[in-house]
Amino acid sequence: MKKEILISYFPKITFKRYQQLLAAFSNLDTVWKMGFNELKKLSWDENLISEFLTWRKNLDEEKIQRVLEQENITCVTRDNENYPELLKQIYDPPLCLFVRGELDNSGFNLAVVGTRKFTKYGKQVTEELVLELANHGITIVSGLAFGIDSIAHSTTLRAGGKTIAVLGSGVDKNHVHPSSHRELANNIIDSGGAIISEYPPGALPTKYTFPKRNRIVAGMSLGTLVIEAPEKSGALITAECAMDNNREVFAVPQNITSLTAAGPNKLIQTGVTCVTKSKDILDVLNLQNVAEYVTNKEILPDSPTEAELLKHLSREVIHVDELTKKTHMKSQEVNAILTLMEMKGKVKNLGNMNYILSR
Repeated sequence: MKKEILISYFPKITFKRYQQLLAAFSNLDTVWKMGFNELKKLSWDENLISEFLTWRKNLDEEKIQRVLEQENITCVTRDNENYPELLKQIYDPPLCLFVRGELDNSGFNLAVVGTRKFTKYGKQVTEELVLELANHGITIVSGLAFGIDSIAHSTTLRAGGKTIAVLGSGVDKNHVHPSSHRELANNIIDSGGAIISEYPPGALPTKYTFPKRNRIVAGMSLGTLVIEAPEKSGALITAECAMDNNREVFAVPQNITSLTAAGPNKLIQTGVTCVTKSKDILDVLNLQNVAEYVTNKEILPDSPTEAELLKHLSREVIHVDELTKKTHMKSQEVNAILTLMEMKGKVKNLGNMNYILSR
């Protein structure tokens, strides 16, 4: 089993600590052979090193493999083609995603978040907007929580669309949280969507895991829509994560006398896009015709440089920096060619220099 998967089971691993391990030892296979004195190269304190060594010694790889197979859980690491391209771009991407179902890596993801204590207005708006967005081929990402999250997931399923639930717990059947939404989770999987988590099977939710999972909800999405949220709502953490990673944020205006109005109305005051209809979102993200992309014909290159770029372009979102890295071309040249290809209708800029094939 890949060490990137195993290291995800260490409770105190973070992306920063993972990078420190790679910087010191090149690869995780080497880390698995290191003792206490060698690991002191790291900037980890000695207690953390001792914890890691004890954890590594007691690790039962066979049991891990057995549980993954029994639960039908797929492990998607950052070098896997199914790892969401947008999620790779955030400053602290998960080392591994534990997935039940099919992870939709099309990139046409919109996060829909809001309060658990929704109003009749919030429910109505969520259902109307999500229904229209799902019918346009947008994948709805949310957190499976009570309230707006579950309404967003359920509405997407009724529309026959795809939805992804990001958990703050393990994705194994007995640890999907909240437990009352396990049937909803199964319906998401059965419909071709997925439930995902950076936490391994058996992980329990804590007050720390939910804010951390919000960065994944925002990070794998082109934008985040906030529908109802009081001033200290977790939905605002998701919106903040989106802004931190240069993603679009949308908010639905609220009645100023409502307790759930503070979050969205304040976001609108700061300049995020005010949403009164689904077209507001589709126009900003330039995604009016997502549902038609899957039927478009092959695009032929007009030059060797276009041909090189087309090798790495698809209906999955890719950032210009990633294209530059994969093609070994100069960034100015990549940007110039992409501009020409966009003028020819071959590629589409979804904002923030994220590109897809347009037909």
